[in-house]
Amino acid sequence: MKDRQFGRLRFICGENRGKYPFNHSLYIDGGDARVIVDPACSLEKLSRLRDKDSVDMVWLSHWHEDHFHYVNLFGDSPLWISERDFPPLTDIEIFLDWYGVKDDSHRDYWKKVMSDEFNYQPKSQARFIRDEEEIDLGQVKVQVIATPGHTPGHLSFFFPAEELLFLGDYDLTAFGPWYGDVASSIDETISSIRRLKEIPAKKWIACHEGGLFEENPGKNWDNYENIIYERERKILEFIKKPHTLKEISASWLIYGKPRKPLEFFEFNERVLVNKHLERLEKQGRIIRDKDQYRKV
Repeated sequence: MKDRQFGRLRFICGENRGKYPFNHSLYIDGGDARVIVDPACSLEKLSRLRDKDSVDMVWLSHWHEDHFHYVNLFGDSPLWISERDFPPLTDIEIFLDWYGVKDDSHRDYWKKVMSDEFNYQPKSQARFIRDEEEIDLGQVKVQVIATPGHTPGHLSFFFPAEELLFLGDYDLTAFGPWYGDVASSIDETISSIRRLKEIPAKKWIACHEGGLFEENPGKNWDNYENIIYERERKILEFIKKPHTLKEISASWLIYGKPRKPLEFFEFNERVLVNKHLERLEKQGRIIRDKDQYRKV
């Protein structure tokens, strides 16, 4: 996969096909202002971009570490983000609270990871991007698309003249959507997927793996949404007999098999399963008896 230029927009391919802890970034040469969106593709590429092309502002689609990874390369450039997603960037304790990390040993582990690997540094100010705002960068115009679910303030960006849609973390991967944060929502994720599907784009940029679509993703949209329902089908099948959250998570219904580091993947498996259990219980499709769940 290679970097691609579309007029004043540049798709910057991330290392390892944009798999975590990297992503694919977008550079906008707007004429009046130059913007890097989600600077986590590559330390080398972003350093070269800063030195050769310059960057006037940094936009984040949302607050996750695999999107702000190299934000500190652009120290004096103002940070733009949804106000709803800014709090975790202001304090590492809030950051971990938003992920739902409660155990002290796990919090210590993640504090070290965020400091050593992601260079987490608290931010005291940002320019808040408003939902549905239209931003004029001079020679590039941007329509802000509010796409909550993955995070409360997740934003996508549509460039009408270029007919290009930046999807952020609605990435159309085979793994499927992520909605495991404390404030994530499966229902809002579904609504955002359906909204993005209807935007009249002809090119799509996602932040991970496949990254760039120059033809309509077509069935990928439905396949991506259907992964949500397939996860629920597996959970419902598993809890025909009562099981605890710990037992359900230990079956690895989301990831399919144990993966390392366990501090990362065991946690992810549990929080995703728990989101589905909450949703299924609200729908009346399962019953919780003390710490066990059973299909109705």
